[in-house]
Formats: sequence, C-alpha cells, structure tokens
Amino acid sequence: MEGMQAYGAGKAGGAFDPVTFFQQPQTILRIVSWLFSIVIFGCIANEGYINRPKEIEEYCIFNRNQNACNYGVFMGSMAFLCCMAFLALDVYFPQISSVKDRKKAVLADVGVSAFWSFMWFVGFCFLANQWQVTSLEDNPLREGGDAARAAITFSFFSIFTWAGQSFLAFQRYKLGADSALFSQEYMDPSQDAAGAPYTSFGGDDLESPGGGGGGQANSDGAFDGTGGYQRQDY
Repeated sequence: MEGMQAYGAGKAGGAFDPVTFFQQPQTILRIVSWLFSIVIFGCIANEGYINRPKEIEEYCIFNRNQNACNYGVFMGSMAFLCCMAFLALDVYFPQISSVKDRKKAVLADVGVSAFWSFMWFVGFCFLANQWQVTSLEDNPLREGGDAARAAITFSFFSIFTWAGQSFLAFQRYKLGADSALFSQEYMDPSQDAAGAPYTSFGGDDLESPGGGGGGQANSDGAFDGTGGYQRQDY
C-alpha cells in the first residue's frame, strides 16, 4: 500500500521532501523552461532594440518589426509566470485530498503545457523568419546579433521542454486514482459516524411475549452458521 498513488502523488498529508521534489522529471523541466524564458525575455528586452548610426529612435532587431520583439518579450514574461505557478502547484499537489481536484490539476497541466509548446513553435518560426529577412543595412554595426540568435535558439528548445511537461502530465493522468486509498469526495469521519442511525443488537427479537424464550433461540440461530454468519462467544 505504500507505493500506491493518485495521479503521480501519494496520499495527502505527507511531509514535503524537497530532495525528492527537485528530482522529479516534471520539476526539472519546469525549472529549465523557467530559465529559458528568462534568457529569451532578457535577450530581447536588453539587446533586441537597435538604431542606425544616424537615427535616434530604436527599432526591433528582427527586421525592424516591433511585433516580433513584442511577441518574444510577452512570451518570455508569461512563460516565466506560468512556470512559477505550476511549480507552486507541484508543491501543493500532494496535499490535495480530492481525486477530482487532482484530476483537474493534471488535465490543466496537460493542456497548458501543450499550448505553450505550440506557442513557442510559432514564436520560433516567427523570430527565425524575421531574423532571416533582416537587412544588414538596418544593423551595420552588427549589434545584438548574439542576443537575437540566443532568443531564437532557446525558443526552439522551449518547444521540447514544454512538450515534455505535457507528456509527463499525460502519463500522470493515465495513472489514474487508486480507489483503495482515495475517495472522490472527502467526508469528515466524525460527521459520518454521527449521521449513522443507531440500531440495537438483536432488535425486538430478544424477548418474545409468550414465546418461552423462543426469541433467544432465534437470536442464537442467527449466528449458528446456517445463515452465513459465524458464531461469536462473548
């Protein structure tokens, strides 16, 4: 029973183990995706805007297309926040006692991670295309080239890190729940016991008026083994 789990986590109420947490594959991928988002955001925000020698206004390094830089900055910042949110959810996940809530969390992980994988694929194609058609005249000093290539490269890597998170979440979803350890809806045991009706042992058959002790015989007969029960001597 120790190894039984529900959606990749053990029974609720256990102590948090940071070593085990950071060794989990989904945690590693989230941290890697988190670092990639910082690199992409930082490269574009710091060195993604340049200007010609005779110009004052700065333009996006990707073919002077402001949408390309805005897309990269937005994706990097939102991916950063999303990774933080799911890391917090991973810490809290083993404390969720409801199987339904765990199922919702895992399905959300599958959908959101797949969505981000697709968005990074779009971002990689968009940035790579704009960088390919960028004119050398727009950047004669070759400023920010390394930052632009780094943003494109880590956008490509982010496709697989988020796809890996979606795959691992789907694997957790396939594990399902163990009905022996978890219940669909949690019920307070004290309330459950208080709400149970009380029945007296033996009911009204203990004594039967005029039966000459026949009620006691019936009670003994109920436990003589003929009715599927075992005799219990007190």
